[in-house]
Order: sequence, then structure tokens, then C-alpha cells
Amino acid sequence: MTAPASICLLRTSAIGDVTHVVPLVRTLQQAWPNTSLTWIVGKLERKLVGDLPGVEFVTFDKSAGWTGMRAVHVALRGRRFDALLQMQVALRSNLLSMGIHAERRIGYDRARSKDLHGLVINERIPERSGEHVLDAIGSFCEPLGLKQSKVRWDIPVPDEALDWAAEQLPDTAPTLLVSPTSSHELRNWRPDRYAAVMDHATIRGWRVVLVGGPSAVEREMADAVISSCRSAPIDLTGKDTLKKLLALLGRASLLLTPDSGPMHIANAAGTKVLGLHAASNPDRSGPYSDRRWCVNKYDEASRKYLGKPASEIAWGTKIEKPGVMDLIAVDDVIERFEAAALAMRL
Repeated sequence: MTAPASICLLRTSAIGDVTHVVPLVRTLQQAWPNTSLTWIVGKLERKLVGDLPGVEFVTFDKSAGWTGMRAVHVALRGRRFDALLQMQVALRSNLLSMGIHAERRIGYDRARSKDLHGLVINERIPERSGEHVLDAIGSFCEPLGLKQSKVRWDIPVPDEALDWAAEQLPDTAPTLLVSPTSSHELRNWRPDRYAAVMDHATIRGWRVVLVGGPSAVEREMADAVISSCRSAPIDLTGKDTLKKLLALLGRASLLLTPDSGPMHIANAAGTKVLGLHAASNPDRSGPYSDRRWCVNKYDEASRKYLGKPASEIAWGTKIEKPGVMDLIAVDDVIERFEAAALAMRL
């Protein structure tokens, strides 16, 4: 098998999906250490993975519209890759890929193609159903003659972030991080229910820490959670960065979160995840390495909102309906918390 001289990876967003690309990068690097890798990635997402060694990053600022797209094309002007791995099917990404010159343009199978994806590729990954998103992304190396048999992240964490995390969590007390807000509003759980679980963890002797980004939506959710708490969690909402979150996760015992970017960052960091799933299927988009601690109400949601079991709906269907997350009760989450604590002997 001849190693390609150069490969361009196109996956700009979102945070969770970008973490799923990292094992593919590791697979390519291990097989072909001399192959040049260029990754077109989103502006925010680059803050998480942009220091991966041996990878050239080109930033796509989607907020800049056509100007952001042209900036990518200018950065790659005059270059031709042996292969483009077009790992995003959204129309904007398909249009972005048109300015990237590559002999082999590998994209998704027909069942997962949309928004003119088939017009910008000339090869496809194997058609499979029932895959986790990470496995689907990992299969992009198969047309090149490789197989992703090992999943490894090792996302770098700067010393500055490690020092900051050590200041916030200075000892090894059992720690529950709570990241309550997804970018998809209908995946969010109720603030008072988060608070009930957080109070339970506090009574059990755990340190409880609320985390989240600097957006107004995340601040509003954090305030609502705190106002419902009887205890006083540590509030780091808006104070961490993606790298600082990685460092915090390295000192935490468990993360409580809906289907969100932090779920997958935690999984990449090796931290156990108590994921809340009703609107999305954890077998497709839950924490890849270990879903034992997740609450899974996806089948119940499918029966209630779609009138059929999850086994009879299309793989990857999102059930983002008002009230769907109310199918998850506080007791469901406390039961998984206690199971995880028992497994960790905490």
C-alpha cells in the first residue's frame, strides 16, 4: 500500500464531532507518519484540537459567511491533495469543499448524503447502518486501504490549563461536574431536576461543580440551576475554556450532561459520563467508550412521539420535541449516579 503524500480533512464542526475526528487523525499518523495532514476546522473547534502535533490547521470562520469560505480557498490556493476526506454533509461544507483540489474526494455513502454532497465527491465510505458517529468518521480511512482498529485521542492540555484546574479543584475529592446546556435547546433537562441531583451528590459528600460557556443562554441556565439548589455548587460557568474544561475533566470523577460537546470532550479525556438521552440515541451519539452510566429514554420517546419503537425508525432520527426530556426523572439519574459511584468505590 502506497502512502498518500497529502490528505485534507474537512470537518469544521461541531465540538463533539470534531473530537470524533481525532482518532482518525491518530490512525492516519500511525500508518503513514510521513503523510502531510491538513485539517479544515471551525474557529471555535480549533481552540480544542488546533495544537495536535503533526497536523496543519486551516480555520473556517462560518460566521464570516462567503468571506470565511474565500479565506479558506485563498489559504489553499495552488495546492492539490492526494485525497480529501469530506466528513460533513451540510450544504455550507459541501460548498466549501468545492474550492479544495484533490484527486480523490471521499464522502459519505448515499444513505447519509444530503445537500448536494454527492456532487462534490467521487468516492464513498462503506454503507453501514447502526454505527456510532465516531465509527462512521473512522471509516473514512477505509477507501484509502486502512482500518481504524484502535481509538486514541490524547488531545494536548497546556500547563496553564492544568494549573488553573488544580487551583479550582485542589484535591482528589470525588467531583461531579455538571454541564447542563446543549446547543440544541430541546435536549436540555429542567434546571430544578439538575439541582435535585446536585443536592443529592452534595449530601453524599461529593464536590459539585457547574461548568459552561460564556453565552447568555448558558449563564441563564446556570442561574436557574443554582437558584433551585439547596446546596452551593462551585460555579465556573463562563470561566473555563475548552482546554480548561479538558483539564477540569481530568480531575473530575463524573460529568452530568445532556447530548452535547462536553459529553464527547469528557469521553476523550477518559472521564465517566452520566449522559441524558431522550431526544437522541446514545448508541449513535452518546459517549463512545462507555455508555453504562447514561440514562436512555430514547425508545420511550420514540414510542410516545413517533408511535413506534426506536428499532423501527431511521437510524439517527432526532426526537427533539417539546417535553421529550421530561421523560427522564430525577430518580433515573440518581440511580445511574449511584451505580457509577459504586463502580468507582466512591
